[in-house]
This record gives sequence, C-alpha cells and structure tokens, in this order.
Amino acid sequence: MSDRILVEVVYAQPGKQVVLAVDLPVGACAGDAVRLSGIATHFAGLDLEHAPLGVYGKRVPREHPLAAGDRVEIYRPLTADPKEVRRRLAAQGKTMGGRRTRERRRTDHQ
Repeated sequence: MSDRILVEVVYAQPGKQVVLAVDLPVGACAGDAVRLSGIATHFAGLDLEHAPLGVYGKRVPREHPLAAGDRVEIYRPLTADPKEVRRRLAAQGKTMGGRRTRERRRTDHQ
C-alpha cells in the first residue's frame, strides 16, 4: 500500500480550464490539494482562501479527506442569480435553453 495518493485539481473560467495532477500524502484534505497544486498561478485574482470547493460536483469543506483519484473542483461565484434569469426569460417567452415556450392549447372536452 502506498503512502501517497494522486488527485486532480480543476478550475475553469469562460475560455480557460486548467486540470492539474497533484501527488499528496495519504490523509491530505481538499484544501491541501488546492494549496499545493499551484493553480492560482494560472488565474490572476483567484481567491483560493474563500472559493468554495467540491469533489465530483458535491460541495465539501476544505478539511474533507481525499482518496486516490478524487477530482477537487474550485467553484467560482455565480455572475447572475439563476432565479432572476429564469424570471426575466419567462417574461420574454423564452427558457434557459434558448427555446421559446410554447403556448398551451386549450381543448374543451364536452
């Protein structure tokens, strides 16, 4: 049994995505992986101290213990409130997928 694990640390912005492999000691946590990855050097202004983290799409605390093969994701803040966007699109007769909503036909059953 090895005393090391290999994980990935990922972060993306529009137009740029970085995936880094990080070799860590067994018992390392998500915060360790992010800090030791050096990913901040790829993105100016990335605030690693306050950015939420996740493992395979599930939000985790920085103290979350990692297993070999885990993918630690650094989440960026939302640029718009999804509820507000849906409300605005609905008012225009559109959906989040870009399609127009169809008017429902009313059928009278007698």
